[in-house]
Amino acid sequence: MSKRKLFRLGIFIIPVIILLAQCIDYKKQKDPRGNTYAGSKTCVTCHQSIYKSYLHTAHYLASQPATDSTIEGSFVHGSNEFVFNPQMKVVMDKRDTGFYQTGYINGKKQQSQRFDIVFGGIKGQTYAYWFTNQLFELPVTYVKNMNTWVNSPGYYTDRIEFERPIGTKCLNCHASEIKKEQPLVPGFNNNNEGFDKNSLVYGIDCERCHGPAAEHVKFHINHPEVKKANYIATFSSLDREQKMNMCVVCHSGADSRMLKAAFKFNPKDNIKYVDPVSELDYKHIDVHGNQRGLLITSKCYISSNMDCSTCHDTHVNDRANLIGYTSRCMTCHNASSHNVCKMTGQLSAGILKTNCISCHMPELTSKVIIAGDSSTLIHTHHIAIYPGQTQKILAFLKTDQNKDSRYRSK
Repeated sequence: MSKRKLFRLGIFIIPVIILLAQCIDYKKQKDPRGNTYAGSKTCVTCHQSIYKSYLHTAHYLASQPATDSTIEGSFVHGSNEFVFNPQMKVVMDKRDTGFYQTGYINGKKQQSQRFDIVFGGIKGQTYAYWFTNQLFELPVTYVKNMNTWVNSPGYYTDRIEFERPIGTKCLNCHASEIKKEQPLVPGFNNNNEGFDKNSLVYGIDCERCHGPAAEHVKFHINHPEVKKANYIATFSSLDREQKMNMCVVCHSGADSRMLKAAFKFNPKDNIKYVDPVSELDYKHIDVHGNQRGLLITSKCYISSNMDCSTCHDTHVNDRANLIGYTSRCMTCHNASSHNVCKMTGQLSAGILKTNCISCHMPELTSKVIIAGDSSTLIHTHHIAIYPGQTQKILAFLKTDQNKDSRYRSK
């Protein structure tokens, strides 16, 4: 073929290749929720520091694809098993096709399924696998503070179960979008929910809380000189109830219902509470699921205009930042307001600066999240005086101070 013909062929082929590449790239960037959404990665252009900080939060880590970097449990021989009893165990192993959980009874393989989705990553991780277009939970969970594999929460201790379905109710709070479709295997384990895998938007992303941002992005690209946010709901523009509702979508247990599907919730949307009176019985609200029900029964909430954001910055990973949380308590509980902790004067200022949460929002056992033989401890959101907890803290501090005294005398 002559050089001239090659040149002409190149002139024809190269634009076609570029056009196809642009189409492929566009499809990759297109958000499954539709054209009104920009996709959270677009936010990094203008909000780089916030975006990078958010990547380490519990909301972002609510769900992720299962990969070598997202699965935290060990696959090293000797640390990759959960043993139910001498006859029954589950082994976690890595293969060329991915990571798997395999059940064995008396040394014989029973069932093996792949890690496809990781849920969580703060206190631990639970995993799911796809069976056709249906989603099921894997039988073994990873617990972070114990650095070990355990039986998944609520699972039987005398059998290996691979058939627990994961439905919309779970995904509403662990993902930002997934579209339902007819299951390809109707009735499998009474699970009648099928999903479009390609529509899954992992984690709680920017637009899940701030609403569709395509118009916002378009406007500010064309008008970079405008600093006031347009075509987006800023948190500061919301009233107290609207701010609470943004969190209540997931942090209300079963005591509220949406006026629209959870994935379609936008700032300023309303939420209907099923039975507000029952929320006053805070002792029967589990510390895991209904932080709103616990918080609204607190004197701090009732006598102020606080909301969730008073203590929580959702863009920042401030877990275990006791000094930070205490400083927020001190904005109201200080000498100038004549509303100080009754232990002021009995304990040093340094101790008070780090123990507000320990005394007044103690870690309590979740009745819902029970993995293996261990229950998960979660800070209650019912802010109150807990005399028993105060005595525990004082006893601990006294012991700790005695140790320090003995050390200094040496």
